[in-house]
Amino acid sequence: MKIDIFPHILPMKYKDKLLGIDFPEKKSIEYTPMLYDLELRFRVMDKYDGLMQVLTLSSPPVEIIAEPAKAADLAKFANDELAELVTKYPDRFAGAAACLPMNDIDAALKETDRAISELRFKGVQIYTPINDKPLDSPEFMPLYEKMAHYNLPIWIHPTRGTGYADYKTLKESNYRIHAIFGWPYETTAAMTHLVFSGIFDRLPNLKFITHHAGAMVPYFEDRIKRFYDKAETTLGHKYMLRLTKPPIEYFRMFYNDTALYGDTPALMCAYTFFGADHLLFGTDMPLGDGQLGFTNPRWTIEAIERMDIPDSDKSKIFEDNARQLMRLPV
Repeated sequence: MKIDIFPHILPMKYKDKLLGIDFPEKKSIEYTPMLYDLELRFRVMDKYDGLMQVLTLSSPPVEIIAEPAKAADLAKFANDELAELVTKYPDRFAGAAACLPMNDIDAALKETDRAISELRFKGVQIYTPINDKPLDSPEFMPLYEKMAHYNLPIWIHPTRGTGYADYKTLKESNYRIHAIFGWPYETTAAMTHLVFSGIFDRLPNLKFITHHAGAMVPYFEDRIKRFYDKAETTLGHKYMLRLTKPPIEYFRMFYNDTALYGDTPALMCAYTFFGADHLLFGTDMPLGDGQLGFTNPRWTIEAIERMDIPDSDKSKIFEDNARQLMRLPV
């Protein structure tokens, strides 16, 4: 079996509600029918034996497009529809990650409890940044405490719009730099803030899943080691006051998907850094695919199959790690 832990979906009723709201990426929804067309999604899934999905709601984050009360209603509406899909198609969907209204942390905590305790979701999804705030902002700590208590993961999805200009002299980003390179940067920045917050020592059960195989971190392993060692010993910075071990060891604690669109060397880099136990099969389906999501699963499956690693580790990546992390039935 192959359990895709980071596909995206806009359930039909939620999609219709979303289209009544104005936001910049609205047009892209109609260009990606697999986000809401289940028949099309199932036709693609049927091409791959044993393919199941853990559903994550596609962007935009509700806290960006709605004020707090409306965002809470949208999150609840979306989660109810995700739960309906998981119940109706248990042979397709192994579970879901909850959407949270992160512009109202009390509402987000309440929805977390409902989604996990009543809807039986397998974790929650948040975006980074959260309304331009870093993930180690104090207001978000109650959510991390709650998820550590549940011992279920938090999916991190990066977001950055065209309004993030590539240079101060520009008004907006050009050449899709904001997404192609900006999103991995946002993930990396979020991971770094979380590492130096000391949260992994305070909450040892806390688990995060990054998109795109840990973003920039695996590639820059030695740069991370050397720069932070120099910052501490030579420059006198006190970044590590809240840490009990070298920063690089905390970076290794993140769990990560394989959504690199068929890039086996990049997957090997992530595997070398994080290890087989911290990689989970994830495709980003149907996004990042010029053929409207048709080829994302094939690219990712073939890339993992080409990895020069034991078959037992491929089994961990495709299925075993997801079952253990999300406590899925065997």
